[in-house]
Amino acid sequence: MSYTALEEKIKQIPEEYFAEVANFLDLLQYKIRAETKSEPKPKRQFGILKGKIWMSDDFDAPLEDFKEYM
Repeated sequence: MSYTALEEKIKQIPEEYFAEVANFLDLLQYKIRAETKSEPKPKRQFGILKGKIWMSDDFDAPLEDFKEYM
């Protein structure tokens, strides 16, 4: 779409919607900046957190608070 065609479309929009058009243009500019600056994410490695998480031995044991419901 040419700039003049876009300009003609904008001329047809009532003034009370100009703020929404401006917000949408800001969003597009943000997306363009984010796409150009984005670096590829490093590939995840399996088991990278091994040994850093601990769970108690009685994790699956029933809780005293819920005995009346069991």
